[in-house]
Amino acid sequence: MEPGPHALQILSTEHWSLLSARSLGYTESLNRVSMFIAALSSAVVALALVAQATDFGTGFHAFALVLLPVVWFLGLVTIVRLGQVNREDAVWMQGMNRIRHAYLEIAPELEPYFVTSRHDDPRGVLTSAMAVPELPSPLQGFVSAPGVVAVLDSVVAGTIAGIAALASGAGTGLTLGLGGVGFVLCLAGFGMFAGRAIAAAQRSFVVRFPS
Repeated sequence: MEPGPHALQILSTEHWSLLSARSLGYTESLNRVSMFIAALSSAVVALALVAQATDFGTGFHAFALVLLPVVWFLGLVTIVRLGQVNREDAVWMQGMNRIRHAYLEIAPELEPYFVTSRHDDPRGVLTSAMAVPELPSPLQGFVSAPGVVAVLDSVVAGTIAGIAALASGAGTGLTLGLGGVGFVLCLAGFGMFAGRAIAAAQRSFVVRFPS
């Protein structure tokens, strides 16, 4: 069916709407990460001051075990929200790929000038998002904002475990060991959460123009 006379205007308006939605998502992601980093930095400064005042005594342990779980919770909800924003961004990108497909149906001679994808499957969305045809490295997750926050929040989790062990009278070796276990378990949990979220997002994709 031939597009109507207002098709191009409608598609362009929708395209700009999706761009605006993506911009809002980026802004929220940046604000969320900045808020977590600010809270973490403030917590470190507060712990240093309390450590000086209490000489790393029971007061320091109590203060740290109250403050650090709050910081860890803030990191947790930041990661969850970043995952939601990334999923929303993938939907907006899928819509833009569909609009680009419509553009090329109207004017197929323009295809050599497009560097992003016209396909709305996961590979097409990834190509448009990263401007590369190949799949990213497995380490790409640690480069992204959720990965950075996950590592920092896992350090906080390990610190909580170590301080709790220290407060209960554990030696240095056991304290370091429990801190390392806490870090690894927390990071592994974030990795499992990310894997399930990505798999669920891919299953929810409705593909109309596959690669």
